Amino acid sequence: MKRLIQKGLMFGNLVEVSSPALIERYNRALEHLAGKRTALTDFHIDISGYSPEIGDELGDDRYLNPNGCNRQFILLTTAQKTAPLLNVTFSTSRGILRQFIEANEAQLFALTARDAVAGELFNSVYEVSNPARLLDIRRITIEADTIGGHVADAGKLAQKIDQFRRDPKGWRDDVLIAEMIGLAKKTGDVTRVPIALPKMTFEQANFWTSHFGGLYVFRDVKVPAVISVMPKASLGSLPKIEVMDLTNRNHIADWMERNGLVEPIVKARGMDSAAVLRQKMDFILVEAADALNLDLGAATRNDLRKIAQRLGASLPDEFLGLARLLTWVEGGGDWPRITSEHPAYFYTLRARPHADRDLVNMLLSQLAPLDVRQMFITHKELFYASYARWSDRKRGYVADFLEREYQVDKAGARAALFGAEPGMDEAERPEPKPAPKMVDLVGPWGAVRKAQR
Repeated sequence: MKRLIQKGLMFGNLVEVSSPALIERYNRALEHLAGKRTALTDFHIDISGYSPEIGDELGDDRYLNPNGCNRQFILLTTAQKTAPLLNVTFSTSRGILRQFIEANEAQLFALTARDAVAGELFNSVYEVSNPARLLDIRRITIEADTIGGHVADAGKLAQKIDQFRRDPKGWRDDVLIAEMIGLAKKTGDVTRVPIALPKMTFEQANFWTSHFGGLYVFRDVKVPAVISVMPKASLGSLPKIEVMDLTNRNHIADWMERNGLVEPIVKARGMDSAAVLRQKMDFILVEAADALNLDLGAATRNDLRKIAQRLGASLPDEFLGLARLLTWVEGGGDWPRITSEHPAYFYTLRARPHADRDLVNMLLSQLAPLDVRQMFITHKELFYASYARWSDRKRGYVADFLEREYQVDKAGARAALFGAEPGMDEAERPEPKPAPKMVDLVGPWGAVRKAQR
């Protein structure tokens, strides 16, 4: 993984902590939450305050997420809002933390100037010993305060001030006045500078979780479903919801179409589909060549073309399917019929613009694992696990490509592949329907064969 770290492709954009004062604040928060301290004199933290160096020191990568369900967090600075989230167990956690920081940025800026802020992402489930428990997770609530309890003390002071103002004899209540003075020494003048971190609640209808080998839970769609990376039989009985695993390709394709979750990249608005198809084909060739221990050379497109010629009849079906589609895009061939049974099918799709676009693209990267660029962008946990299994030859190619083609313009690359970030209104508003074409009448690649029930 050193190559990825050196190129900024792993542990990138973490927040450095090297000030003795901040380290002491972090230790106070860590002791408060987990009963532990760090002896490190510098380390880096993610959006939740998790540090990979401290995780290594303690021998515990889950020291802020012990049950894998209700994640704890430590905020030393509002700059953490742009940091990634490491060791993800729920795909929604980073978005929730970022929204919490942005909604309370002014308060958090003032509070973290004097102390660390610690809190937890609570839900109604405290353990996930079986998959059915995941379906009970509906809402996530954030509660937070400084280690010194400034927010709680500010609430108490506000109540006592209100009591003092309402009671005509309050000015003679020496005990009340003394309590207000004592609290004000900690909080400051809350009448001029209010201190508050209200509880915030977020809906968690659709999400990915790393539990049970990886599950995609979709409840807020027309046809709710759970899609498992492991065989679906391993999940046991899940009530009132369709259950599939990655081997049920026809079933998943049919489900995606019924819910209107995906679109063919050749129809995507503003997308250079030919360039995207060529790059997907390159990734597939690299994997095929690597499996046969063929020399990649400089791995230029000309080198890869020579590899394709050497492979000949051994070219992967994924490559051949995308090649036929590319020929059609460039006007030199007939429309290819690529059904959901074809290995290239899920490589030809991307999520439509809607609120769960990123989650659907994450699922597509699991179904089309040779597209390493999409996997890196949408599903880093899967990317890092896959990277660890690759040969050094393939690791070098992928790392160099991502540094050269993605790192220089992350936002531009995401927009080119997946479209502009959809706003909530835009995500909920159906797109205008153009006049029907043949591709609209027969579906993306011909009628999807219904899954065997």
